[in-house]
Amino acid sequence: MALKIPAALLDQLRRHGEQTYPYECCGVLVGEFDSAGRKTVKAVVPCGNTRTDSPQNRYHIDPSELVRIQREAMLAGSDIAGFYHSHPDHPAQWSVTDLAEAHWTGCSYVITSVENGRAVLTNSFQLQDQVKDKDFENEVIEVSN
Repeated sequence: MALKIPAALLDQLRRHGEQTYPYECCGVLVGEFDSAGRKTVKAVVPCGNTRTDSPQNRYHIDPSELVRIQREAMLAGSDIAGFYHSHPDHPAQWSVTDLAEAHWTGCSYVITSVENGRAVLTNSFQLQDQVKDKDFENEVIEVSN
C-alpha cells in the first residue's frame, strides 16, 4: 500500500497543521486510485475543524463541505483518496478515536505531528475492510516532485 503525493502538496498539508496549532487541522486528499489500489494525490483541500468541544485533540469536517468536495472531485474525474489531520504535541500515530471515527475503507488517513508549532513527522494509514473489524495499516508515503 502506498500513497503518492507531490512534495508541494505534502508541504501544504503540513503547513496547515502549523497554521492551526495548537488545534488540530483537517482536510481532504483528492486524487486517483490505480488498478493496484495505489492512490495518487492531485489536490489537498483544507477544511475547517468544526469541533468546538475539544479542537486541540479532535477534528470534524462538516458533512456538507465533504459532499461538496466529493462532488467537485467527481466532476474533475477524481475521487476522495483520503483525509489528513494534525496531532498537536502528540505523535503522528492514529488514536482509538481516529479509528472509531474513520469510515472510508481503502482511503488514506494522514497524520502530522506538530510539536511547538512545527510539523515534525507525517505518517499515513489505510483504513482496512470493515466486514469483521476495521483497522488501520501502515502505508508508505511516496513523495514525488
